[in-house]
Amino acid sequence: MTDWKLKRQILKAASFLLVLTAALSAYVVWLMSWDADALAGNPLNMRRSAAEADILRGSIYDAQGRALAQNRPDGSRSYPMGKPFAPVTGYVGEEIGSAGIEAHANRDLLGITEDMSRLGPAGQLFQSERGDDVYTTIESDAQQAAYDGLAGRRGAVVVMDADTGAVLALVSSPSYDPNNIEANWKSLSKEEGGPLLNRAVQGLYPPGSTIKPLIADTALREGVTDTKETFACTGVLDVGGGQTIRESHGEVHGKVNLEKALAESCNVTFGTLAMRLGDSNLKKAFERYGFDQEIGGEILMTKSHLPPFGTMGQGDLAQTGIGQSSLLVTPMHMALLAEAFANGGTIMKPYLVQKVVTPGGLTVREAMPEKWLKGVTTEERASLIQAYMEEVVKKGTGKAADVSGVRVAGKTGTAENAQGKDHAWFIGSAELHNRRIAFAIIVENSGGGGIEAAPIARKIILSLS
Repeated sequence: MTDWKLKRQILKAASFLLVLTAALSAYVVWLMSWDADALAGNPLNMRRSAAEADILRGSIYDAQGRALAQNRPDGSRSYPMGKPFAPVTGYVGEEIGSAGIEAHANRDLLGITEDMSRLGPAGQLFQSERGDDVYTTIESDAQQAAYDGLAGRRGAVVVMDADTGAVLALVSSPSYDPNNIEANWKSLSKEEGGPLLNRAVQGLYPPGSTIKPLIADTALREGVTDTKETFACTGVLDVGGGQTIRESHGEVHGKVNLEKALAESCNVTFGTLAMRLGDSNLKKAFERYGFDQEIGGEILMTKSHLPPFGTMGQGDLAQTGIGQSSLLVTPMHMALLAEAFANGGTIMKPYLVQKVVTPGGLTVREAMPEKWLKGVTTEERASLIQAYMEEVVKKGTGKAADVSGVRVAGKTGTAENAQGKDHAWFIGSAELHNRRIAFAIIVENSGGGGIEAAPIARKIILSLS
């Protein structure tokens, strides 16, 4: 082979190796930057698991600094507040993984920053022996009051600061004891009541009459009614095709305007309004209030199941107007609906982590209130619907939530359930001396919302007053 041919072959081989080296370098850069977070969080990453085993996890606290999760002397995890707080703290275990704040704030609790995770093995040189502490927005008195109010019945409660979105209580019942969850995992996984399901953010239910404030607001927005119109409630609404909608317990409300219809939870009125609105307006209304969205971040809320808008007959439209048909929502989203009217048409993004503090007392991250949806309704209509909901508590079906000296607004709901007895709902808000709260309560298979759910709201308000 001549020299020039040999040189050409060497040049080709060198060029090929340079291309491979460049491709490998680009791939390494990709892994260390764009793909670093996914790889670091992958449960199959054994290097991560080995590194975490040597780190003492930080503690989890409530808003007042009371411990919700901490380490025992042997390094295992302890949950001093037990079952009532399990939907918030979640759990962590070698065989079962993690959930709740233990999962969402895992890096914080291990003291691992994004920059450190990108350094790979070198990041361990800067790793502290103990992780950071996480302070939640949860107020233990409200959490315990909500849990006690459910009294072991299946259901959920969400309470939020309406001005900031801070979650003050997040309760799901039945619950589990996170102190021994790994030992009891198999039995808990098979338990009929579903204690591992966080009903507050993952449970889907027909909202029943608690959806009526949204229908009232939309009817006024689209001009299909006004505050002066009178509806004649005979107890039965003919929706065509031989179908009817009836009032609960055979009630007949007679002549009612929109305010009284909401206070008395008149199915005839709201079924009528839904049919007037039609598919398109109802679809836009649910989208405007975010029912077609997930929240993201630390609140892993299940997206609502909306009816098949565009294909619905008059009967399904009327049923949607009273919170039935195929409409399914989470308690969290119903609390956000109540917040919209309490907050002038703005829905704040809910959050659970207030701040993260190093073992040395340095605050490395603090939550900033963030608007999730704004302008879902006008301030004028929000104020009007809020006033209507106050009448529900003063004179209507929500009297059991009334608290002397506190402005309480609410809406009861009794949602029909194909699998058993009706679900009891109550959503609303309250103006306390130093803040406004919004809430949603559901008690499964228990009957009327005014009887079963509204009294729980009163307990919560008193715990925060």
